[in-house]
Amino acid sequence: MMRSMRRLSAFVLALAAILALLSVMPAVPVTADVGQPEIYVPPLEEVHCTSYCVYDKTTGYTLLGQATDEKIFPASMTKVMTCMLSLEYLDTDEKLTVSKEALEGLGNDSSLMGVVVGEKVKVSELMYGLMLPSGNDAANVLAEGSVEAFFTKFPADGEAVNKDGVNSKYITDTLHDSKENILSFRKIEAFACLMNLRAEKLGCKGTHFMNACGLHDDNHYTTAQDMCTIMAAATDNEEFNKLISCPSHVFKATNRHRAEPWSYVKNSNNLLFDPWLASKTANGASSQIAAIIGGKTGTTSQAGKCLTLYTVCKNGHDLMITICNVPPKYQFYTTMYCASIAAYGNLSCWKSDPVERVYGTTGDYKSVNAPWDQQPQYDGVQKPGEKPADYYPATPTPTPTPTPAPETEEEMMAKYPPLILFVKQNTGVSITIAVVMLAIIIMNIVLMIRINNLKHGRTRLARKRKSK
Repeated sequence: MMRSMRRLSAFVLALAAILALLSVMPAVPVTADVGQPEIYVPPLEEVHCTSYCVYDKTTGYTLLGQATDEKIFPASMTKVMTCMLSLEYLDTDEKLTVSKEALEGLGNDSSLMGVVVGEKVKVSELMYGLMLPSGNDAANVLAEGSVEAFFTKFPADGEAVNKDGVNSKYITDTLHDSKENILSFRKIEAFACLMNLRAEKLGCKGTHFMNACGLHDDNHYTTAQDMCTIMAAATDNEEFNKLISCPSHVFKATNRHRAEPWSYVKNSNNLLFDPWLASKTANGASSQIAAIIGGKTGTTSQAGKCLTLYTVCKNGHDLMITICNVPPKYQFYTTMYCASIAAYGNLSCWKSDPVERVYGTTGDYKSVNAPWDQQPQYDGVQKPGEKPADYYPATPTPTPTPTPAPETEEEMMAKYPPLILFVKQNTGVSITIAVVMLAIIIMNIVLMIRINNLKHGRTRLARKRKSK
């Protein structure tokens, strides 16, 4: 018995010695940082697209462009016009009922908000469904609601006219149909009439719309120049600017989607998440861009990848930027292409008027893919819809001390003894070892007490035998 107890005690002591030795050995570094390639923003000559345009809304001049008047298909950039008109005709707090007709013809390749027939949805929710996930269903519901509101607010026999100077007689005359038939079967066509009228009033020379969502039709087209013009008009509305600048949205419950929120959507404009890409040109020169307010993407097989964008230069000028038909081979680079055009466009604007009137820069908005040493130092103060005088500070805002980078492995090894370093880097393992060693110590104490009791027992037994 004594021999077995001694062997067990020796084994336990040896195990404790091994664990103690492991605890002071240098830790093996473990890292989850796999890194990523540097994001390359190309020069203008390496931008592959049919056309692009940079339009200075402040001065009314086009700063840069390529084939700006060439016919292109706008895809979901169409929704800029849809949103602008819907904001004029509809109250954002009212609810619209989704009709069967609004969802007809929207195939599997349509981007959708996800509403269903009979659903009652607030206009404001439909606006987010229109501009963030680019819902074709939301576009059609808003178009139908806008036409109904147009006929109500501007009757053919009344004196009231809309912003373009017409009443509902304009639609009945254009479609050669009665009000009853139009409201029953042809509301999307009627809305397209209003879209084309607005484009004409804005001075667009190469634009014609056939629908509210941008589904392909050979007679549904625009140009990069016209798209910038339409975007410039839409940005006069502060509600529009709030919509395009919103990175994400969750939808409230409805009579058909009872869970709240029933859906979460993100803005399809990637430059909202990485605006710092436009802060420098390909050769490293500062673009002098102060803010990217937002924009609208568009994609179909015929239109390629498209994007129209609203930016603000440091001199306070509002710039509209449109890139059209990035071919499939280069569609991965659409965000980088638009960043390049935005950078060179803002730099061109700055050179024509090099006076800083806006505080802030996209270089300080690096929320997703920026390297560690290029993370934001401060937040700019530019807000959608504000004028330069509203957000230009009287004195420069101090730059807070940037968050220090984490210690490197070499710095940690030089700063801490091996045992402490092991504990810092392997907290879970260290706790396990501590528990095991505590258990071993307790076992050794129990064994020592047991051995001591056995020794005393044997001594007492020997004394008894001797006394006999």
